[in-house]
Amino acid sequence: MRPNPRPARRRIPLNRPMRRLVAGLWLLAAAPVAAQDFTTLKGHGGPIMGLAVLPGGAVASASFDNSVGLWQDRAPRWLEGHDAAVIAVARLGAERLVSGGDDFGLILWDRDSGEGRHLGAHKGKVAGLAVSPDGAWIASASWDGSIGLWSVAGGAPRFLTGHDGPVTDVAFAPDGARLYSSSADGTLREWDWRDPEAVPRALLDQGFGINKLVVGPGAAWLAYGAVDGATRIVDPETGRAIADFTLDRRPVLSLAYHEETAQLAAGDGHGHIMVIDTNDLRIARDFKAMARGPVWALAFSPDGGMIYAGGLSEVIYGWPVALLDAYDPAGAAEHSFLRPPEEMANGERQFMRKCSICHALTPPPSRKAGPTLFGVFGRPAGSVPGYPYSPVLANSDIVWTDETIDALFDLGPDHYIPGSKMPMQRITAARDRDDLVAYLRRATQ
Repeated sequence: MRPNPRPARRRIPLNRPMRRLVAGLWLLAAAPVAAQDFTTLKGHGGPIMGLAVLPGGAVASASFDNSVGLWQDRAPRWLEGHDAAVIAVARLGAERLVSGGDDFGLILWDRDSGEGRHLGAHKGKVAGLAVSPDGAWIASASWDGSIGLWSVAGGAPRFLTGHDGPVTDVAFAPDGARLYSSSADGTLREWDWRDPEAVPRALLDQGFGINKLVVGPGAAWLAYGAVDGATRIVDPETGRAIADFTLDRRPVLSLAYHEETAQLAAGDGHGHIMVIDTNDLRIARDFKAMARGPVWALAFSPDGGMIYAGGLSEVIYGWPVALLDAYDPAGAAEHSFLRPPEEMANGERQFMRKCSICHALTPPPSRKAGPTLFGVFGRPAGSVPGYPYSPVLANSDIVWTDETIDALFDLGPDHYIPGSKMPMQRITAARDRDDLVAYLRRATQ
């Protein structure tokens, strides 16, 4: 059921300048929020896939550029160790982090030294992470259909199976006795995770894949966000809906919860962030956060006064929650293209659409996920110093020429170089491939 709306209040319509003026006056009167303002954290070389906030306010970020960023006062430190995009990051106490990603692996990081310890790997990408309340265990959700259980002290992992599709997220109950999981199979399941023989209990099957879940205080409720746009709070014993906040936006890609302020935030594929008051079971705020692209990651500051978000941009954005409605969508002045696509020649447009997220055209070093393409013509594949190539590419006999680049996009990387880390994509029109090669000839010298 949907929560009952509060009685309507008469509102005086305000234009954008008046809204900003009112928000500014409110800000001056609100001392706890006055020290906080809209902020940006810049430095990653690819989209932001995951966020976590540490005690003290440091922000940890997982990025498509294969790195974990650790931000204190807007200054980043880079934690390098993954061989592909980092999808999830979670804090483990005040001094450690754990991350997982497209390389199937998990890394436990020491915050002070920046050193990482590889815990092991799944057989598919790691989509979600959770840390047990006592800090002794890490649970991982993987697209291989399993949940990994990793002892922080060390030792071999244990894997739980039972879902009929990729596992998308995991969360421990506050007492640590139970573990909850969501899946692309559309179900939420409860696990007695300490018992190797226990059979998981299916709480609900909502028909569409579930992307994210959150456990409420005392496990009084579960919240989930799904592919079809469903955003619901349910009873963890019966699976019955307590409140339904589903809007006509899909999919729901991120959730974050701040217990002290009872705020639940949901980010969707249309770039909106909805903030739910879980005490009153009402939508407190709903705003267009991103000018373009989805909201893949959300996290609240330790006091709940700020909400951080990441998405298609290489920038992490942070807003004071009380003033969300005063801001225009973030990233309106930032473009993946150097200028509007309609003003570009076709070759440059093909590069921006197919290559620019992973590859720079400038000399190294680069924070992009892939090696720079500067000087690519005549270069043996897998030969840029310092880049962690897959063995199949590093040991290939390919030399990048007009013909080999054309073949790469004609056949697709998965067929031209099977086993490489390059994403599966093709440029089917010969004219488009010719224009791309001609543009790269000019731009990479």
